[in-house]
Amino acid sequence: MNARGLSIFLLLSIPSGAAMAQRPITVQDAERVLAPLVEAYGVSGTEAPVRELVRRQLPAWARAETDTAGNLWVTAGSGEPLVVFVAHLDEIGFRVKGIRDDGQLLLETRGGFFASLYEAEPALVHTPGGIVPGVFPPRDSAIVRRNPGELRVDVGTSDRAGTEALGVAVGATVTSPKRYVRLANTRATGRSFDDRVGCTALLLALKRLDPAKLHHAVTFVFSVREEIGLEGAEAVANALGLSPARVHAIDTFVSADAPLEPKAYALAPLGRGPVIRALDNSAAAPAPLVDSLRTLARAHRIPLQYGTTSGGNDGSTFLPWGVPDVAIGWPLRYSHSPVETIDLRDVAHLAEVVELIAERW
Repeated sequence: MNARGLSIFLLLSIPSGAAMAQRPITVQDAERVLAPLVEAYGVSGTEAPVRELVRRQLPAWARAETDTAGNLWVTAGSGEPLVVFVAHLDEIGFRVKGIRDDGQLLLETRGGFFASLYEAEPALVHTPGGIVPGVFPPRDSAIVRRNPGELRVDVGTSDRAGTEALGVAVGATVTSPKRYVRLANTRATGRSFDDRVGCTALLLALKRLDPAKLHHAVTFVFSVREEIGLEGAEAVANALGLSPARVHAIDTFVSADAPLEPKAYALAPLGRGPVIRALDNSAAAPAPLVDSLRTLARAHRIPLQYGTTSGGNDGSTFLPWGVPDVAIGWPLRYSHSPVETIDLRDVAHLAEVVELIAERW
């Protein structure tokens, strides 16, 4: 069967009956779920606070399970084909790798980003006893260079013993303060929209689903340690093996829709809908599936873009098992920075796409 034939077959295979009969998801709906998730802290490997916040927002019918890797699972419906959605709980940050004699903290990164964005900014050290405030000191040299070199954190002490007395130890995670901020119209900014927007989309879809009306099993996974190597998703893929028919990673589409970005690559304008990640550094979505999903969204009047971007996605860990990965994101400006920027309309439509796939595809 050629690509066009497979696309037509997929559309004809969609169960009949009413779908998307509920009112559209609003910007306000999206914001109510997203804002508290953005303001929760959870560097890769320490996602528990975010996981518990997600658990508290699940619908009453959901029976969530946490696996040994730390991923949170919710399954709705039964029967084949099994469709999997995965969005990751963690965020970029640092981990303390040592304490200097002068009391300052030596850091290692947890995820990829530009260290210069954190230089001369406030810092938060997350310890078992609570948060210890500090600063990322500016560089010692006046020589101008793009990379500040090795970032440190100063918590105000003058020796190692003073720092340890605050409860700071090797292994503690470090972030910068963050806050969800609504901008003009439907725009918003904050840090860790990657991937709290994906988690929001899954939660909004779950709140609207009726498991008794689903035609097949759908598993929603809130994964851990994505930013340091897709570790949580790999555990899920190995657990499920050959059983899924498809996986949909719900993650950022790093877009060139910013004033200084060249527009020849990864252009997906904010406010024009979620985006199928047809190709990124880790996976290529099968063209018939891309065409089928675009046609389905168009039939339900949900805006859906498609394009290529950089980075990897959790769904790529399923590829060794032969499971197709059709990743779906939302356009994001200033990725992995303290001022990531989104359009809330894209978040609402992303949740509608997740719901549509679960019910109709």
